[in-house]
Amino acid sequence: MYGMIFDTHMHTNFSSCSNIDVHDMVHIAGNVGLDGICITDHQTMDVRQQISEGLHPSGITIIIGMEYETPDGDFLIFGPYENLAPGMDAQTLLAHVNKTGGAAIAAHPFRSGRPVSEYVIRDGLCRTVEAINGRNSDIENLKVRKWQESYPITVTGGSDAHTDFEVGKIVTRFAHPIHTRQDFIQAVNTGEYQPEYMSQCAENRVISY
Repeated sequence: MYGMIFDTHMHTNFSSCSNIDVHDMVHIAGNVGLDGICITDHQTMDVRQQISEGLHPSGITIIIGMEYETPDGDFLIFGPYENLAPGMDAQTLLAHVNKTGGAAIAAHPFRSGRPVSEYVIRDGLCRTVEAINGRNSDIENLKVRKWQESYPITVTGGSDAHTDFEVGKIVTRFAHPIHTRQDFIQAVNTGEYQPEYMSQCAENRVISY
């Protein structure tokens, strides 16, 4: 499958749990062979104060979203959400994303302590699921396959990087070019992509999910 390779789940030091400077993140992304990154800090898109979206001079495309926490799981959301208030439940959040033309990805859905409630997927509130998360155990990631067998979902992969060495460990290969936030939203909602494991060796091989 030809296309652009993105790490779709990454945290800079605008998330209290991460120590990655955004400019270092972009530099590392280029070194490991990524075409783009999605910055998804917890409950904020304030990284935009330090870097612009779109095609960076380094050749890396930068997309800014956020990881939004709800009682029924965490969601990577992309759209006009710079001033989105916290505290929504999953149903309200996902209805808002749909109404405003955004995109949502159910993050690490089987992670112990931070699962996504199955009704969200069963009822079609979110049709894109993170199948491979770099901070999940293999067992947690593999559990997504039962949803793939039961529900009409598409799946992505992301490193969930909080440290430099995690950048680009897990990626999503998209079928079509992505250079803007709207390109990314359209790509996610179209469903033409696949998650992959990306080695950190010199030739930057990718291994399909």
